[in-house]
Amino acid sequence: MNTTTDARATPRPLVPSRGGLLARVRVRWWIFAFMCAFAFMSYILRQPVTVAAVPMMPELHFSQFQIGMLYWAFVAGYTCFQLLGGVYGQRMGARRCFVVISLIAFVCVMALPLAPSVTSGMTLFVALMITQSVLGVSQGPVFPVSAGVFETWFPPPRWSLVLGVQAMFMDLGGAAAPLVLTRLMDVLGWKEAVVLTSLPALLLVPLWAWYGRNTPREHPKVTAEELAEIGGSAPIGITNIDWRRLGHLLLNRELLLITVSYTCMNYVFYLILAWCFLYLIQVRNFTMLDGGLLAALPPIGAAIGAALGGKVGTMLVVRYGPRWGFRLIPLIMLPLAGLLLIAGVRAGNPYWAVAALTAAYGAVETLEGPSWAAMMYVAREDTMAATGALNTGGNLGGVIGIPIVAYLTDHGMWTSAFVLGAVFATVSGLLWFWIDATRRFEPPPAAAHA
Repeated sequence: MNTTTDARATPRPLVPSRGGLLARVRVRWWIFAFMCAFAFMSYILRQPVTVAAVPMMPELHFSQFQIGMLYWAFVAGYTCFQLLGGVYGQRMGARRCFVVISLIAFVCVMALPLAPSVTSGMTLFVALMITQSVLGVSQGPVFPVSAGVFETWFPPPRWSLVLGVQAMFMDLGGAAAPLVLTRLMDVLGWKEAVVLTSLPALLLVPLWAWYGRNTPREHPKVTAEELAEIGGSAPIGITNIDWRRLGHLLLNRELLLITVSYTCMNYVFYLILAWCFLYLIQVRNFTMLDGGLLAALPPIGAAIGAALGGKVGTMLVVRYGPRWGFRLIPLIMLPLAGLLLIAGVRAGNPYWAVAALTAAYGAVETLEGPSWAAMMYVAREDTMAATGALNTGGNLGGVIGIPIVAYLTDHGMWTSAFVLGAVFATVSGLLWFWIDATRRFEPPPAAAHA
């Protein structure tokens, strides 16, 4: 692969600092706001298949296993395009990448309410499997490319914080989806609800295309002071990565360990994200409206956990350094999440079960900021590709776990699904004893940048 340079990569003259309120809001925080918005909408767009499952199953004559497989198709496409999406973003730049993937995602989501008007039966199921997998492909680059944006636009001490807060918005999207969709479905029907909740994703595209830039040096509003705050060393072009460099990156010891831990953690993540709504209705006997409201609580807990994990992770790294600063949160919080899963499934009171699941999800999501920031410390300018690999492994937790949970729950074995989640959470935490973020990736000499 060759380095791609064009007009997008041409540095602009740095503007002098001006007074006023808008000048005090640095450009990097507006870029950060866009990354949070894309994360929020990503979790709105992936939820309709499971949240709308109750009215969809009888209307479309789908079984619960088929609903599970539709969501699996999304996760499979999402997983397969993490690494390639990160490489694509690293070569093409975040500005173009987010425009392309957002438009594809919107078209794929629209297929869910529109396709039943055209076909039915097995043909419909296959068509939705395809569109859900393409939706997953389109969303694959979102978080690896966001991580590359943060690596470029923020100094290293801020990485865990901005990643944690972005994960908070991701989880808030997961909380908003069942809450908003169930209310709209009750008034308008599930098809109309899917359309209305997806429209904001389309509005983001022109705004980002107008304001977004790949690096601080490209943005006309970045001042000399802000560039100095970032570090002054942000690249002015798009980072080159060839297959030899990528191969060495994928064999990096820390990358592999962080990825395996993230894979185990994501079984729990997808267990609660994808199946909590049906669990509350089928096992805890809540109505669909009450279930939609209560199913919003675990993602809210996850959002709080992600923000706290990002903030505390930053504080721990400053105090103890990257090695133990990143280790402490997963070593404590992930085994705790496993215990909370067991407590939730064994609780006699259904509201205590919801509380335990909410706390478990929050404990799991404290890992988001530290794990991604640790990977960024290791990979640096190869962050997009490295975090693409991280999220590929992470979402294998969904690819592997969703069919398992679909099978177990289809046979009424909800407790087994949650006990297995407790095992995965504990293993994920213990792996951090061997992870050292101070061991930075060194590319092969022939592939190093000039």
